[in-house]
Amino acid sequence: MGVKYKSDREIKLLREAGRLVAQTHAEIARMIRPGLNILEIERYVSEEFARHGAIETFRDYSPSEKYPPYPSNVCVSINDELVHGIPRDRELEEGDIISIDLGATLNGYVGDAAFSYGVGEVSDDVKKLLQVTEDSLWAGIRAASKARHINDICGAIEDAILPSGFSIVHGYGGHGVGRSMHEEPHVPNHRMRIKGARVRPGLVIALEPMVNIGSPEVEECDDGWTVKTKDGSLCCHFEHTIAIREGGEVEVLTLP
Repeated sequence: MGVKYKSDREIKLLREAGRLVAQTHAEIARMIRPGLNILEIERYVSEEFARHGAIETFRDYSPSEKYPPYPSNVCVSINDELVHGIPRDRELEEGDIISIDLGATLNGYVGDAAFSYGVGEVSDDVKKLLQVTEDSLWAGIRAASKARHINDICGAIEDAILPSGFSIVHGYGGHGVGRSMHEEPHVPNHRMRIKGARVRPGLVIALEPMVNIGSPEVEECDDGWTVKTKDGSLCCHFEHTIAIREGGEVEVLTLP
């Protein structure tokens, strides 16, 4: 269907949804500790979204017949789980990595963001993985201000990751955001063979770098959703939704 460039009114509504997601993430970040049961995160998200009259974007989502309806309002992925982890009765342990992906639909528009955290004291490798992945997200955001096409942003993310020696996951990435959680264009975390969509005012996209310490290969689990590293190595995931404004200004819609 092509890229849907957004009006100022639509960006305002996207900003409101994004801020709800950001504020919910900020509270979840304060909850992260060894011994936290993941189901407490799911419960908090339900209560917070209901309080604001928001729809849980992720719940019952299914992009195709291949996928069963997603059974929760949040994706919680731990250690070798990259994305789309389904919350279950499990307590966090010292040294874990936890990635939390969250989506809210407010007044018909979607906010979408993900952050990863170390639980308690973590290894130097985990600290580096978290830093590299988050830095690559911000490299993509900075590049968007001068980018002419999507591939310029993809290249900036790739260039921020490669010197670390970590792996970039292929097959997953960012996407357009609007009334639907996943719109055109797809935004890989590595260079494409094409220029991709034009970057101009009204473009709203989620940038979503995903990085593995080991091999870039991943696989889907039997639950139909959780994506894990094939070699069991640790992985990491960050995401912000951004809007391109007049003059090349980049607004991060998922900041508190």
